Amino acid sequence: MSETPGTASGAASGPPGLPEARGPLSAAVRTALPQAPPPGELPEAGDADPFAEDLQLALYLAYELHYRGFAGVDEAWEWQPDLLRLRAALEDRFLGALREAVPGGADVAGALDGLLAEPLDAPGVSHHLQRRGTWGQMREYLAHRSLYQLKEADPQAWLIPRLTGQPKASLVAVAFDEFGAGHGDRVHARLFAEAMAGAGLDPGYGRYLDHAPAETLATVNLMSLLGLHRSLRGAMAGHFATLEITSSPGARRLARALERLGAEPRCVRFFTEHIEADAVHEQLMRRDVIGGFLAQEPDQAPAVVFGIQATDYLEARWSDRLLGAWAAGRPSLRLPLCDG
Repeated sequence: MSETPGTASGAASGPPGLPEARGPLSAAVRTALPQAPPPGELPEAGDADPFAEDLQLALYLAYELHYRGFAGVDEAWEWQPDLLRLRAALEDRFLGALREAVPGGADVAGALDGLLAEPLDAPGVSHHLQRRGTWGQMREYLAHRSLYQLKEADPQAWLIPRLTGQPKASLVAVAFDEFGAGHGDRVHARLFAEAMAGAGLDPGYGRYLDHAPAETLATVNLMSLLGLHRSLRGAMAGHFATLEITSSPGARRLARALERLGAEPRCVRFFTEHIEADAVHEQLMRRDVIGGFLAQEPDQAPAVVFGIQATDYLEARWSDRLLGAWAAGRPSLRLPLCDG
């Protein structure tokens, strides 16, 4: 499909088409989904690399059925037992690899404080874009992030029924802002679609799935994994707190980057909206959601720490992918973007 810059209405468009497969696991799922369920025999997860393209795409395909699905795919696939069995095996490999990759622990306050302890010469993507990023790199950034931002806060909304009392009320207050505070034109996913359109990108939902590498898919898959499992509610709380705590400083840097690059005001608006809002959300998440949740379920502290650390770990892998490619003079996406 050719890249055609669109309008923000693309964020409300129908389901995307199925992407190209990246290996035997994703090929099996990709082949099965256009058919009427049940499928033929689906493969075993085996010893597939949990962070590689094939497993991450297969997992993404299975998770996306809980969001908008795919064009031409029967909605009955969402809860098809054979696909769920394969998904569970993929999740086990992904979750196991994440648990091995992070240090763990139960010091929630220390883990949260660590998110803001960055040196002045921090090498993150938003720092690079603010200081010296090119317009082409900024457009790549938007394409990467579109896989989540066009459904912003949807995975985290699954945490709401897992909570009670003040933690639930405060989480809903955060989600209320994410979903536009009652105004459809202020829904954050809509604002991101407008930013994409202003950058000459197609804002259609799922448009850049084929472009996104495994490192990008993994950051979104983590959200779906944590949101869909009640047993991982503590990790989801830690994950959401991580997003809100790191969002405001990053949004400020990205707004400055876009202004430096002469971007349209609609490109900047998404990020300026997050500067103040997420500074408030940080306090709500840390004090009321995390603090209140742990007061009710103190044994969930290690799970909260895991959610923080796993999010930070995958974000670091994603950052290394982008910065490494840009330092080498290469695109960070799997497929090139059209000029815009």
